[in-house]
Amino acid sequence: MTPRVDDDPARLHLSGARVLIAGAGTTGVAVLAALTEWGAEAILVDRRFADPDAAVPSGAQTAVPADYADRPGAFTGIDLVVTSPGFRPDDAVLTAAAAAGVPVWGDVELAWRADRAGLTGPPRRWLVITGTNGKTTTTSMTEAVLQAAGIAGVACGNIGLTVLDALRAQPRAEVLCVEASSFQLHWAPSVRPDAGVVLNVADDHLDWHGSFAAYRDAKARVLRGRIAVVGLDDAVAGALPVEPPSRRVGFTLGAPARGELGVRDGVLVDAAFTDGAPAELLPADRVRPSGPSGIADALAAAALTRSIGVPVDAVARGLAGFTPGAHRGAVVASIGPVRFVDDSKATNPHAAQAAIDGQQRVVLIAGGLLKGAPVDELVQRSADRLAGVIAIGADRQIIVDAIARHAPQVPTVSVFTGDDGSVILHRTADPDRADRVQTLPAGGDPAVAVMTQAVHSAWALAQDDPATTAVLLAPAAASLDMFPGYSARGDAFAAAAAELATAAER
Repeated sequence: MTPRVDDDPARLHLSGARVLIAGAGTTGVAVLAALTEWGAEAILVDRRFADPDAAVPSGAQTAVPADYADRPGAFTGIDLVVTSPGFRPDDAVLTAAAAAGVPVWGDVELAWRADRAGLTGPPRRWLVITGTNGKTTTTSMTEAVLQAAGIAGVACGNIGLTVLDALRAQPRAEVLCVEASSFQLHWAPSVRPDAGVVLNVADDHLDWHGSFAAYRDAKARVLRGRIAVVGLDDAVAGALPVEPPSRRVGFTLGAPARGELGVRDGVLVDAAFTDGAPAELLPADRVRPSGPSGIADALAAAALTRSIGVPVDAVARGLAGFTPGAHRGAVVASIGPVRFVDDSKATNPHAAQAAIDGQQRVVLIAGGLLKGAPVDELVQRSADRLAGVIAIGADRQIIVDAIARHAPQVPTVSVFTGDDGSVILHRTADPDRADRVQTLPAGGDPAVAVMTQAVHSAWALAQDDPATTAVLLAPAAASLDMFPGYSARGDAFAAAAAELATAAER
C-alpha cells in the first residue's frame, strides 16, 4: 500500500515503497537506516551531493543534489518524502513534492506512524515536550522520573537521539520522552501523544516559519493527545485551545487550582492527578536548576509522568536526583561572590530572560544569530538586573541598539574581530573609540579569542558594580555565526572563566 498522509497510521506499509529523504545529516541517516530495515528504496537528496566526491551514507540506492526538484518527472514513482527538520516549508524539493501530490513527512511523523503500525513491536507511550525555552531540561527531567519509577523510558527527538533510533534501539524503551522542535512538529501532523506539553511560546524561528502564528500553531500540535499540558504563567501557552477529548492540565508557579500543578508554601503540588486532596511532590528548593524556569520545568515533567500513572514518591525521587546538563545554567567558576554561569543553551530571548530571572544582578554576555527574534522586551524586562552587557556575534548591534533605546544607563561593550584578525572592543559610552586589545596568532580561533575577551570585559564591569552576583552567558541567539554549536560556545566561556578565576587566586 502506498503511504498517504490521510491513511490510518496503523496501516502503514513501507516494503517496496520508493522514499525520497531530504537531508543527509544525522536525521537523514537515521531515516535511511530505518527505511532500509523496513524494505523501502531510499533516494537521498542533499546539496552536498553536487560534489561527485561526496561520501554517500550506506544504504542509499541513489544520492542526488538539491536541484533534484528541477528534473522533469522527478517525483514520478515516488511514494513519500521524509524531510529533515531544518528544511523550510518553502524548500524547492518539498514544494515540488507537494505539488506532485506526494506526501511530505518529517522524521517524527514517520516514527509515529511506524510505531502505531507496529513496525518495531507494540506501540509505545509518547510524552512530547515543546516550548520556546526549557524543552531539553523538561525532557531530561521526565526521563529521570521514569527511571526513578523503574519504567523503561528514553529521552529522544531534538535532544540528540532521534525518535526513529529510539524505536529501534535495544533494550526496548516503553515510554518515549520526545523533545520536539517547532520544525519537527510542523512536519508531524498525525502525532497524538499520551501527553504533550507546551511550556511557553515566544518569538523564535520566525525566519523559518514566516510568522509568529505559524510558529505557535506548530507548537500547539502536541496538545492533541489524551492529556494536554500548558504553562499557565505564559500568556501564549496558557491561552492555547485544547479540543475534546483531550484533557487540559495546567501548571503554574503559583498555588494550583483543581486540575493544575503548582507551588504552595514552597512545595511542588499536584492537584490534577489525585482523587482527593492535592499531593505534595517535593520542596521547590530541591529542584535543579534553581529559579523560576527550573521549577516550571519540574512541574511540567511531573504533569507528564503523573498523567501515565507514575507514583508521587517516584516523581519526587526523580526530580530531587536530577542534575542539569551542561550549558544549562552550570556554574563554571567563581571569583569571590561572583559566579560565572554558562547558559549557552539559551539560544533565544525567551530563554535568556529565564536565565537572567534566576540571578539577582548580572553582567550579561549575549549575541549571535537572533533568527529574526526581537530583543526589546528582553532588555526592558531585564534592565534593573543588568550591571552591564557584552555584545558579541553577528547580531550584536541589534542588542546594542535595543539597550540604547530602553536601558541607556547599562554599560555596554561590543567585542568582535577586525579585518586584520585583531580583537576589538567598542564601548557605547565612548562611541568614537575602538580599542584593538589583541592580535590573533597564526592559526588562532577568532571565536574563542572573542569569547575570552568578552569574559574579561564582563569581569571588569562586574568589578565596577559591587551588587553583581553573576557573569552570565545567556546569548539569546544561535551560535553558528561563530561556533560549531552552543556547546562549543559554552566550553569557550567556561575555559576563559576558569582561567580568569585561577589568575585571581594567585
